[in-house]
Amino acid sequence: MDGEKAAKIVYILSGRFSDEPALKFSTPYELLVAVILSAQCTDERVNKVTRRLFAAANTPGQMLKLSEAELEKYIFSCGLYKTKAKHILEASADIINRFNGEVPQKKEQLITLAGVGRKTANVVYSVAFKGNAIAVDTHVFRVANRTGLAVGKTPLAVENGLMNILDESDWSRSHHYLIYLGRSYCKAKSPDCENCPIKDFCEKNL
Repeated sequence: MDGEKAAKIVYILSGRFSDEPALKFSTPYELLVAVILSAQCTDERVNKVTRRLFAAANTPGQMLKLSEAELEKYIFSCGLYKTKAKHILEASADIINRFNGEVPQKKEQLITLAGVGRKTANVVYSVAFKGNAIAVDTHVFRVANRTGLAVGKTPLAVENGLMNILDESDWSRSHHYLIYLGRSYCKAKSPDCENCPIKDFCEKNL
């Protein structure tokens, strides 16, 4: 796919979908915790969990006052709760001990936090700090490959492909567009190709 066609896809999707995340948050730290919880979990479920969790603890210091067992009870319904609780507490300690209690604003620093991989770092960097980045989750990976926007066998390959074909100013918002497209039309099973808004540009790599 060429850059002109990719730009048309972004333009069409901008008229259909929001460029804001579905996760609810009010601070960079809340977003970081929400993204950690979102692994293999729906945003709707995460928002329900964080509504209760953040009422009890929404700063690194407050979070560390919870025991691992107490945190697990709050986040149990998100799945993988033991691993997620450990990562949240370790990341919170990192933020306090290494970054003076503030979530670091550089992607290279974010990725050093416990439980924070490249996708999570890109989300926090682009959404909380308005940096240009493309986070590749399962939806973005699937949609990019199917449409031909960026074909790759790994999330990093797809991320690099998207960065190469899209204008840098479109990176962050395109991440959200592709997620919403994947949830509403380009689903993992039974994609609704007939009604897809970009069907005329899609390479349909099903």
